[in-house]
Amino acid sequence: MRVAILGTGYVGLTTGVCLAYLGHSVVCVDPVVEKIDSLRHGSIPIFEPGLEELLREASQRMGFTTNPAEAIPEAEVVVICVGTPVQADGTPDLSQLRSASESLGRHMGLHFTVVVNKSTVPIGSSNWVEALVCAAFEESHDEKAEARFAVASNPEFLREGSAVADSLYPDRIVLGTEDLRALEILCALYRPLIDQDFPAPAFCPRPPGVTAIPFVSTDLPSAELIKYAANAFLALKISFINEIGLLAQRVGADVGEIARGIGLDSRIGRQFLQAGLGWGGSCFAKDTSTLITTAAEYGLSLPIVGAAREVNQRLRARVLERLLDELKILKGKRIGLLGLAFKPNTDDLRDAPAIDIAKRLSLHGALVVAHDPVAMPRFQREQAGLPVALLDSPEGVFQRADAVVLVTEWQTYLDLTWEALQPVMRNPLLVDGRNVLDKQRLVAAGYRHVGIP
Repeated sequence: MRVAILGTGYVGLTTGVCLAYLGHSVVCVDPVVEKIDSLRHGSIPIFEPGLEELLREASQRMGFTTNPAEAIPEAEVVVICVGTPVQADGTPDLSQLRSASESLGRHMGLHFTVVVNKSTVPIGSSNWVEALVCAAFEESHDEKAEARFAVASNPEFLREGSAVADSLYPDRIVLGTEDLRALEILCALYRPLIDQDFPAPAFCPRPPGVTAIPFVSTDLPSAELIKYAANAFLALKISFINEIGLLAQRVGADVGEIARGIGLDSRIGRQFLQAGLGWGGSCFAKDTSTLITTAAEYGLSLPIVGAAREVNQRLRARVLERLLDELKILKGKRIGLLGLAFKPNTDDLRDAPAIDIAKRLSLHGALVVAHDPVAMPRFQREQAGLPVALLDSPEGVFQRADAVVLVTEWQTYLDLTWEALQPVMRNPLLVDGRNVLDKQRLVAAGYRHVGIP
């Protein structure tokens, strides 16, 4: 099947490469010349494990261009994967979605085309996309768009750092459309995923027990809301266990044991019950914000979702509080940060706790040094004005440090020889922002171990 992907961010690029690997002919479109040139040479502009290897295997069926006219006219399916960043008022910026929809309409061929909205958008946006495509098509083709295309909502549930596995072995595939012809085409597009009859790549093997993928066919607004509801619920779980962690700390309980105890309940589950610095990245912050503003448009408030956001923001300040409790004064103190990306296995810095923590420390006069295995080049580009000294090795973060904060739980940091690093610190204070380190081992090595929350 011929597929055009509009946008080559985390979602668009991963979706395009995976569809090509499954046997479809895919052309990705992006206006950024440097990005397209890089992709044409087989270089991935983002850090996503396995994606570059998969691109090599699927390269014969992949194309990249900055010109929509080279991809859209022949496509049977056009997938919109552009960014919808949140604005200051909490609403998403839909300018890229508008531009992509209008370009799609201008270049769409005369055959029937399925327009797939995979960008995370407010409820009702598929109707808006349909209107934009229709108007642009009729203006450029000088004929009616009726029956020429149909719009479907196909929300993504990818986790950065495991996007390839999430694409090839998803928990579910959700499609929202009222058009039966569009549904048939998309079922054919995703049939290899649904049946799991494709050969799994050696570097990303099929998980045990995965034999077929659940398929959810629903209406447009339900598909759009499923994405927001899923992310809001996961954000709630993280904020909930962190709030319980604050109480656990006061009463002398172990939040890790509490999470294990309640996670064994099949109605609750163990995932997303890791107490610590909370969530970051683009999805949870943006989706919970949009969900709240969308509800407000209909005269509703979502206090539970709002509380999850408030708890998450307080966790960033909690690091500062813990450091002040231990050090009393931060001015002139050397504070090391292990990790800059919002989570391991990605270089994404959007809403990363490390940035907020570094800003707070700088405002208090601390000297901030940091290391990250992959995100430092991006940090230099995106946070050039933030006074953080980036070091070539994690060991350098400990040199003459008054405190070290584990911000991102990279395996590189978990595997450090912690006993050898304690003597090089000026003050052996370790703030475990993810509660993943062996406290007994660290205390035995001479550290003062402090957890979050």
